[in-house]
Amino acid sequence: MTKNVVWAVVFALVAGIIQSTLLSRLALYHAVPDLALGIVVFSAYVNGTMTGQLTGFFSGLLLDFLSAAPLGLNALIRTLVGALAGLMRGTFFLDGVFLPMILCAAATFFKAGILLLLHALLAGAVPAYAFFAPTFWVELMFNTLSAPLLFGLLKLFQPILVSRNSQGGPQRGDN
Repeated sequence: MTKNVVWAVVFALVAGIIQSTLLSRLALYHAVPDLALGIVVFSAYVNGTMTGQLTGFFSGLLLDFLSAAPLGLNALIRTLVGALAGLMRGTFFLDGVFLPMILCAAATFFKAGILLLLHALLAGAVPAYAFFAPTFWVELMFNTLSAPLLFGLLKLFQPILVSRNSQGGPQRGDN
């Protein structure tokens, strides 16, 4: 499990750097695809809850250092997304197109919901998506459409991203 978490975090960090440098130049309404979120979803879905939470936490913490977000915000969001995606492990066959799109769209909605809740609880100290503004919808579209390509790419690295006992039942420590 440790190897899978470390490699997924490395992939998420590289994705975060690509998002903040290359993809930010191609932004539409200041929205770019959240590739790091897709990597957390993939890792959690194929490995389970514990791996998803750890991948989400450590990749989120590293992304917090890369961004201007409050320290721990990305770590919290991605830990929760990893836990939720990990609960879905083995529920559906991981096809090449539709399930990745559904998982990444749901993760984007969940991320936006958490940000909205934190925005309300912390009196506006945390920025939230304006659901009627195009930024959220463009990011949702980017995340949804990039998911099959991202999951296909990540499947090429299956030996280092997927644990051996992910094919069977839950791993020890998974809930």
